[in-house]
Amino acid sequence: MKFDIVTIFPRMIAAALAEGVVSRGIAAGVLDVQVHDLRDYTSDRHRSVDDVPYGGGPGMVMKPEPLVRAVETIRTRRGQPDAVILLSPQGKRFTQGEAVRLSRYSHIVLLCGRYEGMDERVPGLVGAEEISLGDFVVSGGELPAMIVVDAVSRLVPGVVGDEQSVAEDSFARGLLDHPHYTRPVEFAGRKVPDVLLSGHHADVRRWRKRTALERTLERRPDLIEHAALDEEDRELLDEIMKERKS
Repeated sequence: MKFDIVTIFPRMIAAALAEGVVSRGIAAGVLDVQVHDLRDYTSDRHRSVDDVPYGGGPGMVMKPEPLVRAVETIRTRRGQPDAVILLSPQGKRFTQGEAVRLSRYSHIVLLCGRYEGMDERVPGLVGAEEISLGDFVVSGGELPAMIVVDAVSRLVPGVVGDEQSVAEDSFARGLLDHPHYTRPVEFAGRKVPDVLLSGHHADVRRWRKRTALERTLERRPDLIEHAALDEEDRELLDEIMKERKS
């Protein structure tokens, strides 16, 4: 799978690519990630990527010419992307479902904004969709871009060694994940639940499903309505709700 990331801070991206799951995916040849310095696509001697906003106001706005030129060059050299994504607080919320959708693509271009944002003409000119990580603002699109790359990459076969762990991640079924424990059995007076030491796989599975439901109800009840619940999940949910009412 190919990613092309356009940024004015390529070293930020390079540092994030040097470690972890994405780095291993690149080393294995499963991922192909190229980082593009937006200043390489400018045409003036100052390599300007921003200018003052029309209408006045604080801050600077990213110019359209370098961004459009960068995407056009990527299309010529790297092929037509399946998606061009602008990381922006104005975009639709990035969710696990969106990560799954993007993981089915073979080539994604990500545009990292800075300053007060990009010239409004850019998304329409390059056919970009806008994606936001949430209702907050960070100083640029580099960190959000790497989060998107990481979330999407771990769904690409061959990137994560244990694919079963991906299938059981939080939000994989629309629920938060169940609690996890490791050695020692007791630490600071707190013990691992007996069921996890029992060796009864059916009991362990049922405990994990139940605790995932309980945790989701406590922390993110809004997820329950749209979660992918099977018959056993619904039975457990009914059981939990009856216990809460009693």
